[in-house]
Amino acid sequence: MRELEEIEVCNCCDVHDDCVSCVKKNMLDNETFTRLSDLFKVLGDYTRIKIIYALFKKELCVCDIADVLGMSQSSISHQLRILKSARLVKFRKEGKTVFYSLDDEHIGEIFNAGLTHVEHN
Repeated sequence: MRELEEIEVCNCCDVHDDCVSCVKKNMLDNETFTRLSDLFKVLGDYTRIKIIYALFKKELCVCDIADVLGMSQSSISHQLRILKSARLVKFRKEGKTVFYSLDDEHIGEIFNAGLTHVEHN
């Protein structure tokens, strides 16, 4: 991560009313900001990001994910519950096996946007 740089602050106290008015008119409601914040909190976990990446590549069962990540099935199941409650992953049953995949194409888009950002020099 880059060193923190000092933030430039303007030396005036003039409010640009037209800009402020435009932004205020287009602000999201508090519920939407809360839901978006909750989404980013779920995505803010190292293990969950690795699970999302694995599921971005292939539909997998808990055993497969545990093997890929080198973790216990119990730990993976816990993380999958969190991801499922945030509607980031879904599952389907095939006999006794439960396969997990990303909930929809938006999850891949969010992941790719983040990946592109962190890989950008």
